[in-house]
Amino acid sequence: MKHTVLTSLTYKTEIEQADELVLIDFWASWCGPCRAMGSVLDDISDEDAVGVKLCKVNVDDEPELSDAFDIRVIPTLVFIKNNIVVFRTKGSKTAEQMKELFVKYK
Repeated sequence: MKHTVLTSLTYKTEIEQADELVLIDFWASWCGPCRAMGSVLDDISDEDAVGVKLCKVNVDDEPELSDAFDIRVIPTLVFIKNNIVVFRTKGSKTAEQMKELFVKYK
């Protein structure tokens, strides 16, 4: 699954103007569960993620964006549709769980 690095500067363009479901993955390079979640997202095929835009936020690089979403635990996954948070979850998920979430929130 391809992803976009999200920053405070690109937020408006990438999230507020998105037509599809957006998944924001809040992570850090030193976080083992974050790396595991990243691998799961990488392994999900583009076909399984049709209609989902993946954005990644490194919490160390983007503290303002992390604070705006009240991120206290990583990994945290935030699903946004029509610029509204529709679901958020903490911790790693399996590929099957992610695919189910994509279907549920598209």
